[in-house]
Amino acid sequence: MAKDGSTAATDGTATGSGDIARSLELLWGTGERPSRGPKPGLTLDRIVTAAVAVADAEGLAAVSMRRLSTELGTGTMSLYRYVPGKAELLDLMLDRVLGEPLPTDTDPVDAPAPPADWRASIDVMARTYLDNLRRHPWLLKINQARTVLGPSALRGLELALTALRSMGLRDPELISVIITVNSFVEGLARTRADAAEAVRETGLSDQEFWDNQSPYLERAMLSGAYPMMASLSEDTFSAEFDHFEFGLRRLIAGFEALVEERTAERTTERTTERTAARK
Repeated sequence: MAKDGSTAATDGTATGSGDIARSLELLWGTGERPSRGPKPGLTLDRIVTAAVAVADAEGLAAVSMRRLSTELGTGTMSLYRYVPGKAELLDLMLDRVLGEPLPTDTDPVDAPAPPADWRASIDVMARTYLDNLRRHPWLLKINQARTVLGPSALRGLELALTALRSMGLRDPELISVIITVNSFVEGLARTRADAAEAVRETGLSDQEFWDNQSPYLERAMLSGAYPMMASLSEDTFSAEFDHFEFGLRRLIAGFEALVEERTAERTTERTTERTAARK
């Protein structure tokens, strides 16, 4: 049981499943630094960097305090002077990778301006997140339902909201736009990651996998029991079709329709107010 009363994931794959107070201290730099143990060599930054590298190369399951002590050339107990355990470390790892695509300048005054058009902002948001998931596929394995918000997570949300403000939507709707885009990207990224994992685990390529099913599928199509499936064109399941581009364009088109609807509503409201004022 976590300190907030929630059930913690035993394998450390749920953010916010450890000592939330300690995670927040470490994320925001308010925690006390170790007073004993190795001085200059070992730092929290080095520990998090090593953990991300192991997760990128071998998956989240490979990340353990023992493994990190080997990577860093130090005793396992030395790590615990900096971070309580894997659950809290995961909070730090998540905030680290969420901050990678963000501008390095932390001064809002000097930070690069987001694209002037909200459509371009959504496009950039989606592509950046997809690239992040490709570089860190272990992100798809963790439960982020209760993320401990650190500086990078908040800064990313701040930038996204700033870029989307010109849509003229209500605040809950702006958050929903971000959730919708991220969910779409995560869905496609998870499908791709699962396909790659299946190849590694079975030793069968996608082509070999479907070739094995071909005789059965051909008989099924000729049976007449699946007329819609049998009528599909030969390129229906072609790998050349870009589902990401198709889906992203449709999402943006849907948001455009909503923005136009809200704009029309505001225009009607202003017209009604002016008419009432003249009476």
